[in-house]
Amino acid sequence: MPECSNDEDTVKRAASSCPMLSMLIRNNIYLDIRASYAFEAARAYPLAPTSLNVLRALLAETTNAAKTSSPIRTDIQLLSLLRKRAAASKSAASEFSAANRHDLEDKEVAQIAVLEEYAGTIHTVGEEEISSTVTAVLARMKTAGQKLDIGSVLKALVGEDGELHGKPIERAEVARIVKTMM
Repeated sequence: MPECSNDEDTVKRAASSCPMLSMLIRNNIYLDIRASYAFEAARAYPLAPTSLNVLRALLAETTNAAKTSSPIRTDIQLLSLLRKRAAASKSAASEFSAANRHDLEDKEVAQIAVLEEYAGTIHTVGEEEISSTVTAVLARMKTAGQKLDIGSVLKALVGEDGELHGKPIERAEVARIVKTMM
């Protein structure tokens, strides 16, 4: 694995190796890494801040995922990664709290805040729009006499010809709404 350098081109290449990271995250990674190098060069800031550590870890995960069969190509996949990491940090924070390690708990809580801040920047279709689409699809399927099970409704919503196909949605959210409406 190549070492990090303070060369601007290296940082830009690292950020651009994950093409679908939102511009805000890519820009913040670039700016935080540059600021970190400036502080390290002046020896005024020996440890990287929490946000920089989180951003570096996200960049590493997306870069590593690019080398697998399921790279992160969309903002929804990035959102899923952010939420997965936030859930892991929440679990770790509760374990640290139970072990009376408040220093480590505080670190995890700070990481959660950074992850949730970035997760909030990714636009997804709202719950109201999903609910109205689910209602319309359910009504259409009932009038057509089609089978109303969760699988067929989800296929009609997010399948190739579905109402929500190609839109920035989380399938888990759609499935939850379908389950509550059925």
